[in-house]
Amino acid sequence: FANGAVLHPSAVDPWNSPGIGRVLWHSLRDPDATVRLHPKALPSLAGWGLRFLRESAPARHRAHTRDNVALALRSVALMAELPGEGIVYDAASPGTLAVHRDARALAQAVEWARWLQDQGVPHGVLDRDALLAREPSLRPLANDLAGAIHFTGDALGDAQRCCESLAQRLAALGVDLHWRCPVTALTRHPGGGLTVTHGEGRSRRHDHVVVAAAVWSEDLVAPLGMRLPVRPAKGYSLTFRREDGAAEETPPAWMPRHPLIDNTLHIAITPLPGRLRVAGTAEFRGFDPALDPGRVARLQRQLARVVPVLASAPAGWTVKGWTGLRPLSVDGKPIIGATRVPGLWLNTGHGPLGWTTAAASAEMLTAALAGQRPPVDAAPFAPSRFGL
Repeated sequence: FANGAVLHPSAVDPWNSPGIGRVLWHSLRDPDATVRLHPKALPSLAGWGLRFLRESAPARHRAHTRDNVALALRSVALMAELPGEGIVYDAASPGTLAVHRDARALAQAVEWARWLQDQGVPHGVLDRDALLAREPSLRPLANDLAGAIHFTGDALGDAQRCCESLAQRLAALGVDLHWRCPVTALTRHPGGGLTVTHGEGRSRRHDHVVVAAAVWSEDLVAPLGMRLPVRPAKGYSLTFRREDGAAEETPPAWMPRHPLIDNTLHIAITPLPGRLRVAGTAEFRGFDPALDPGRVARLQRQLARVVPVLASAPAGWTVKGWTGLRPLSVDGKPIIGATRVPGLWLNTGHGPLGWTTAAASAEMLTAALAGQRPPVDAAPFAPSRFGL
């Protein structure tokens, strides 16, 4: 209910980009850094962090990006089919505008976009006038803009509504969904398969178990002798919502028509019916679920540099902050498939790409369970790359 709401094959490069080590080192002394490493998180990142830095080598980083692009492109294609199956989520495909504020940054972005196009991600280049014609909400910033890359294959949607609609569809197909039923343990069953223990102390044997518990996946599989290379990367978002909950036929002039990514400010802004979502920042802070008012305020200040009217909630609108823990794998790619424990399967480690790659990840896992070959090569995402 509070994610970035964008399906973006254009932005699936892992966060451990070349030079990330220097960024994290300086962030230790800068509480306002966009990507921040907290000293108290250092012990939990010791071994993982070294691998994280090693995977940031340019050749490795580009290879991981290529793998993620393939998964994301397939996923967006699958998502486009869901409304035809009765699963609705306010889907729209206006493409993303990656906005740049100086000519040099725009030129570098064009080079990267060309490489992405070679991987199948379509784009167009907009100068300032073309950008303002396509996105009138940016006109107050006209003097600060150089142009944008329009990633025409990106889409958007309401992830919460998608999940709710999907749950209804699954229930209609006869799937049993157990809500508020926490799993407290996974153990090997003497007769084969796995025993799942629930919070109420009940247990049941299963031939196959899929662990898709994001940052909490490791807690579940650790008793089986497995250590997942996944760590929490804390993110924040703000949601502006009409007080009456309605979706206006004519949105206000300040409401963007497209998802916007400001690469200078490192924030993403997404319009949804009757709402606007802004997401950004990342913190390595361990399993800290607290909403930091300072980070929320920083995010709103950054937003106001793109949509000035949103320095505070406009009349008739409310604003609410949120924070959550992204399950970031050490190489920036999801972990999908069978493990060395018979009957145990993983679908985790998606980091900031969960919504973008969800459908293709599910397809990949389903194919593996059925002994079939998925449309996207599963090898780069296999748990076996980590000895799992």
